[in-house]
Amino acid sequence: MFKQITIIGFGLIGSSLARAIIEKKLAETIVCVDKDQEVCNKVLAMGLADDATTDPALGVEGSELVVLCTPVGAMQKVAQQMGRSLQKGAIVSDVGSVKTSVIKALQPLLPSHVHLIPAHPIAGTEFSGPEHGFAELFINRWCILTPQAHTELKAIEKLTQLWEACGSNVEIMDPEHHDLVLGITSHLPHLIAYTIVGTATDLEDDIKSEVVKFSASGFRDFTRIAASDPTMWRDVFLNNKEAVLEMLQRFTEDLTALQKAIRKGDGEYLYNHFSETRDIRRAIIDAGQAEYVYPEDDDADTEAAA
Repeated sequence: MFKQITIIGFGLIGSSLARAIIEKKLAETIVCVDKDQEVCNKVLAMGLADDATTDPALGVEGSELVVLCTPVGAMQKVAQQMGRSLQKGAIVSDVGSVKTSVIKALQPLLPSHVHLIPAHPIAGTEFSGPEHGFAELFINRWCILTPQAHTELKAIEKLTQLWEACGSNVEIMDPEHHDLVLGITSHLPHLIAYTIVGTATDLEDDIKSEVVKFSASGFRDFTRIAASDPTMWRDVFLNNKEAVLEMLQRFTEDLTALQKAIRKGDGEYLYNHFSETRDIRRAIIDAGQAEYVYPEDDDADTEAAA
């Protein structure tokens, strides 16, 4: 599909993408670019790239596709370094969780003869580093592309074919709409998880030890989310602050309503609210975005079965 692909940033997503490209034979050559020479050495030793360098300008030479897999906050600097070395007709993409700010940061720094097509594979784990990647990460997961109005259709189709070959379901979306949707489905949940785990961290030592010892599945899920890469999520919140603050305001209003219901003993309001949220879970399962799992015994007081 491509003669040469350059992946910049070989963490979980970058290394998983490289593995998928190798497994599906989607490129003749893969070039690794990473600011850490040790990561470059590890990537070569693991056979995830044919060449590796810490210099973005050198690493993108001759590549038909360049994928930025760095934290969002680092992409502007990378674009400044690699811009003049991009070949005519090259596709420049990324995997960031924010799209509007990426376009604003990258577009002015890229030459007019390349195609900027931001992308967001909605996949990942709490682990980072090239050793934690796996080729199956993107299978049956959404990958959202947010091309601009002037982007050539052929370039969009080619990038779409790459992600589909990696197993993803591809959706085209307006960048502002993407940021708003992900603000509620991804960014706000991470913010809540960081807050809840942070609250537990601030508890007295004896209570904290029991929180760890008797963690139910709900709290464990929050700790998994809160274990995500801090640099990446710092950049997400700073670069999607309008959407996150809007979703956070709505969440705060809903939380206040629940507080009032609990204080007043309004069981009907609580029951109706919980029934509505349960329907959302069922809709997600029906859409194939999650498997049904019976509640664990330690959470059995919620309900024996859904």
